[in-house]
Amino acid sequence: MACAQRAAEETPQNVPGSARLWAMLCGMPIRCPGPRLEVVARNAQARRGPGRWLVFVGTISGLLLPGPAAASAPAGTAPSTGREALEVMRDAYAGRWYTTLTFVQKTTKQSPDGKKTVETWYESLRQTDGPGTQLRIDLGLPSEGNGVLYTANETRRLRAGKLVETRQGGNALLPLIEGVYLQPIARTVAELEPTGVDLSRPVVMGRWEKRPVWILGATSSSDLRSPQIWVDTERKVVVRALLPPVPGAPLMDVRIGRWVHVGGGWLGTRCDFLVDGKLEQAEEYSDWKAGIPLSDALFDPETFGSAPHWAGCAATRH
Repeated sequence: MACAQRAAEETPQNVPGSARLWAMLCGMPIRCPGPRLEVVARNAQARRGPGRWLVFVGTISGLLLPGPAAASAPAGTAPSTGREALEVMRDAYAGRWYTTLTFVQKTTKQSPDGKKTVETWYESLRQTDGPGTQLRIDLGLPSEGNGVLYTANETRRLRAGKLVETRQGGNALLPLIEGVYLQPIARTVAELEPTGVDLSRPVVMGRWEKRPVWILGATSSSDLRSPQIWVDTERKVVVRALLPPVPGAPLMDVRIGRWVHVGGGWLGTRCDFLVDGKLEQAEEYSDWKAGIPLSDALFDPETFGSAPHWAGCAATRH
């Protein structure tokens, strides 16, 4: 929490290059880097200063997956292309995917010098017809009003309940862990375009954690250089993604695991972010709840700091 406030006042020039590169991924200002992947359009040019980063997140964070019974497509039949794989994912859970999710996140970040910091964040995810998938991250106690609001296309940062930054470019994980199941495929494809994943390539078969996966965007099973998305063939969920934070940057390796049943679905309760094989940030989730009402006020910058929050007084116990 203190780290978050100090970070808000630091500039990218005060932070090592590798730390700056991944700061966008945690939904945090530059001083406290963490891997929430931020992306910009391919034709956009990186700029110096905070404006150069557009969020791709992490968080994301908790990934809610309906139960195995909902996945009806044959696990052994690979779609022809990456776009077709997204269509299979959507069809497998049509009308069954949860539209809201909340959870508490323990965030462990490791700086280039080996120092570890641990923070508690509170995250709220929902799907709407207008902006699509929305993610609210409270960086510390919600009552303090410090956090980030994401869609797949926009990032808004708040400090003490006040909007301090709005920029184009959003969290590229949102269409992969929520939007793909609830919105038209054309919208999901458009939201993923800045990541550079070539969805026209044939799907490659592979294995991850002893389970078969479809690999979208790779040229072969040995290709770890192309931006790509790994989908569990049975559950039809993303378990790994290799994506650049900005065009031309090295790929970040996002790994989702520790799956548990949540109601009729699944939740990946741990998300790791690696750079060059080294763990940069680990996220562990607890107190998850799906299907609870989330008000518009929680996602409105004007009421970010005043809207009643689901964490309530319980937040003080973490």
